[in-house]
Amino acid sequence: MKVIIVDDEAAARKALRERCAGEHDIEVVGEYADAESALAALPARSPDLIFLDVKMGKVSGMQLAQALEPHGAPIVVFVTAFDRYALQAFEVNAADFLLKPFDRERFRTMLRRVRERHASRSTASYQIAAATLAELKRLSQGRLETRPRLLAETGGALHMVDVAQVELVTADRNYVVLTVGKETFHARSTLISAEESMRSQPMLQINRSCMVNVNHVRQVSRTARGDYVFVLSGGTTVTSSERFRHKVRERIGQFAVGAFRD
Repeated sequence: MKVIIVDDEAAARKALRERCAGEHDIEVVGEYADAESALAALPARSPDLIFLDVKMGKVSGMQLAQALEPHGAPIVVFVTAFDRYALQAFEVNAADFLLKPFDRERFRTMLRRVRERHASRSTASYQIAAATLAELKRLSQGRLETRPRLLAETGGALHMVDVAQVELVTADRNYVVLTVGKETFHARSTLISAEESMRSQPMLQINRSCMVNVNHVRQVSRTARGDYVFVLSGGTTVTSSERFRHKVRERIGQFAVGAFRD
């Protein structure tokens, strides 16, 4: 397996390189001190495995891992001194999580898991969209609030989606589906995290699994049982649930007083 190591500490990179040197099927093809350099090198290096530190400079290892979500991405193993990141590591489908300092036995256990995952995967294409690199550069320059966008995938390619264009966000297991007109995009996230990313927009959660962008609501009606039916800009229709009925009624009341009294 071809491996790259991404860690802003030279000593940590050296320790991983030496561990890898003792494995007959491991070849270290690159070492990088920041996420941006690693991402830019991926198309040429085509690694099977990335050892990735979580806490690095302005662009974190977690952000880089999230950018690798399209099918065919390298296997990720996080290596960090902070165990509080373990849950997040598995949320981005990391193969394992090494807590510094680790011994040879723990390293070998990790490699067994990686080898099993690698053996079960077909040969992947490691083409990383140019938009991904551009977005990470934007993150590193700290201009998050200039024009909020979300990194999402459709048709095997990454896209930067303007949050102002997102009409509907729907939870789908470990992903959320972003509806923009007639198009849909997938991003690895929870509904709660997506709501935070969409904080510049007037989002309204209407049931357990979806929230609408109020700016894109074109029509509202009621069902016989009192639930609200929303028609969005692109023609998508969604219905609120009983649990969220009161919250929805309050928000609608801000726009049309008395229009939907029970």
